[in-house]
Amino acid sequence: MHTANTLEFWFDFGSNYSYLSAMRIEALAREKNVEIIWKPFLLGVVFQALGWETSPFVLQKLKGDYAWRDMARLCEKYGLPWRQPTSFPRTALLTMRVALIGADQGWAAAFTRRMMTMNFAEDRDIDNATAVSEALTELGLDAPAILALALTNENKLRLRRQTEQAQARGLFGAPNFISGDELFWGNDRLEDALAWAANK
Repeated sequence: MHTANTLEFWFDFGSNYSYLSAMRIEALAREKNVEIIWKPFLLGVVFQALGWETSPFVLQKLKGDYAWRDMARLCEKYGLPWRQPTSFPRTALLTMRVALIGADQGWAAAFTRRMMTMNFAEDRDIDNATAVSEALTELGLDAPAILALALTNENKLRLRRQTEQAQARGLFGAPNFISGDELFWGNDRLEDALAWAANK
């Protein structure tokens, strides 16, 4: 029996282009018989190490203006809901910690899509227990138990280590897709990454 090839999906909940990929990746991966490994990491830490205080879309107004127009076009193309966030990039430390648990337990995809939708289609703050609990409950999960697990020192350390791993593997933005040693960066490389992983 042929086991599915895998593709690592490295993302941050505050990343607008990660939203586009998170909403599309599962359906596209099924077509290619590729299993997605969900890898949340703290993009802000990576930016700080590169000497940036925040997203390049904030630091460079022209690039930011372009990105918002690009997002509107792409969401229309993909049939995704879109509302430009009034706060960008939104912090999502708690959401990231919960997504780590989801990656272990098999519900990261559905949870990530819901939280991304809150951020980029509903313009809601996502870095709080209320929003996270709402999403978990909608998925039929035990929100209090998962939140308690997410807030353990062990899980907090895991997210730090996963972010350090992202830096060690040369990630400089989000989203990223890794197949073996091959890195693909950006939502517009999702299909290429899946094709590469499928043919490994």
